[in-house]
Amino acid sequence: MRLRNKPWAKEYIENNPTVAIQKPAQYKGQWSKVIFQNNNPLNIEFGTGKGDFIIALAKKYPAQNFLAIERYPSVLVLALKKIITENLLNLKIIDFDAAMLVDIFAPQEINKIYLNFSDPWPKARHEKRRLTSKKFLDSYQVILRLNGEIHFKTDNDELFAYSLESFQMNNWKIIDYTVDLYHSKYLEDNIATEYERRFVKLGKNINYLYVQK
Repeated sequence: MRLRNKPWAKEYIENNPTVAIQKPAQYKGQWSKVIFQNNNPLNIEFGTGKGDFIIALAKKYPAQNFLAIERYPSVLVLALKKIITENLLNLKIIDFDAAMLVDIFAPQEINKIYLNFSDPWPKARHEKRRLTSKKFLDSYQVILRLNGEIHFKTDNDELFAYSLESFQMNNWKIIDYTVDLYHSKYLEDNIATEYERRFVKLGKNINYLYVQK
């Protein structure tokens, strides 16, 4: 997908620091206490996009904290505007690269991780960039609490097969999975992303994987 540059995005993000958190490394180990001012569980989503999924999730679970992570400012700003409009106190957003997770989260600080329609990086030489490669799984092992969860969705069948094998090889607990979410028991509680709705309209199957640390 080609991203349209928004020259105003950076300034808009900087002008809303109570929602778009700046310099996230300074809150390592203190996200819930300092940023959310409570002791509620903290959940994160990588690749938030326009924010529909994480906003719906934050509304559904007001007693939990949510942090949306999006590395592209021109996309992040679209989610940010929605979050500000909704005025959700349990949802914040940051511009950050998932490869540096252990720099901003302390060991066992995270309750759940949501990976929705991540870039598949199909070429073999790009394997380490996949969010379900061993490199990233090792980071998730550090920041997730005991029995912490990862919920993974993708339309890419090859990435799903790779991810399922990657979790298995790295000793994660596979709780359940399906290669056809929309004809499974998980559909009732599913919250669709923007991409997901598009894929479903095209008749594409959606893969879903639920694992624990």
